[in-house]
Amino acid sequence: MKKMLVFVAIVSLMAGSLFAEEEILIDFSKLAADIHVSLGDDDTGTEPNQNRHTMMDFANVRFVGSFTEDQKKVMKTSLAIANWEVLLASSARTVTNMVLSHTKEADSKQFGTVMGVRVRFPVEAYHSWAVIKPPYEIPAYEPPVNVGDDGTIDQPTDEEARSGVTGRDANGERVKSRFEDGFGVVKNVGTIKSLAVNVYGLNFPHGLNILTIDELGNQRSMFMGYLAFDGWGELRWDNPQYIQEVRNRDLRIIPLYPDAAPFIKFAGFEIKRDGSRQGGDFITYFKDVKVIFDKAVFDSDRDIEDEALWGIIYDREHARKVWQMERFGQNQILRYIDSQKQAVESSFTPTPKSTDDQ
Repeated sequence: MKKMLVFVAIVSLMAGSLFAEEEILIDFSKLAADIHVSLGDDDTGTEPNQNRHTMMDFANVRFVGSFTEDQKKVMKTSLAIANWEVLLASSARTVTNMVLSHTKEADSKQFGTVMGVRVRFPVEAYHSWAVIKPPYEIPAYEPPVNVGDDGTIDQPTDEEARSGVTGRDANGERVKSRFEDGFGVVKNVGTIKSLAVNVYGLNFPHGLNILTIDELGNQRSMFMGYLAFDGWGELRWDNPQYIQEVRNRDLRIIPLYPDAAPFIKFAGFEIKRDGSRQGGDFITYFKDVKVIFDKAVFDSDRDIEDEALWGIIYDREHARKVWQMERFGQNQILRYIDSQKQAVESSFTPTPKSTDDQ
């Protein structure tokens, strides 16, 4: 009887482990700047300013035909913590608030490098919000690449690009894309059961939301809780529509190939400030975001490699990737143009004295 109980317990644990998966959606300790990419001929610094693993080159999009090769070399960016943007509500976008709202690396005794965020909210008594988002929409399908110390990216071959989109190499083995494993993307996600974030509170009464995007481009916002606590804490969102008991679920049969390619990717944090609460400067820190989810498709050994034969997912996702590259590339190019037009003089040139005054 005891053996039977032990067997049932083991089977239950195995079933539970197969039923839901836990993965890290994004880990900011992996986004520390570790290489220096020159921003121009006058950039003589050596301090790291980009993250090697997440480097993206937007110099090859269709908007850059009139730029020189030297100008194209600096049209790169990454998910380095200092590159993340803080978007304020329209009513809060004064020059002072925008200048003082930004992200930077912070050294944590407990976790190492984490993301530090400063937001300058209005001091007036009205509602406001701020979104902390990556410098570009994180690509869901991107093959691993080699990045040089100067940020130069070795362009993948057609076979490598195909493996990044399909998630399979020529032998049918699972290949993870560049932004999985804590860099912003989790694949094969069915129903999300829970989300958790490690965040540092400083007794601010502001609310925190997590933003995600799925394979259909739908953005979701999950309310994690309030930051009115001191020190590191884990805020958790549990899906109120998640049905634990399988027999109570609405079971449906859906077509697999080429539709079953679900994923979620990290789109940012949203800080909500109530009008009756304290305004002005707000500070917090983030370590990581984790997700517990049901698999969308059970991993199995297929008799026929559908994608190798038809290439539908590759064609579809490659077109989406090009569109995303052009989208964030255009914004980066406009910023580059503006930086080249920016005034560099710190003061006026002294007016030479007239010979008549001597």
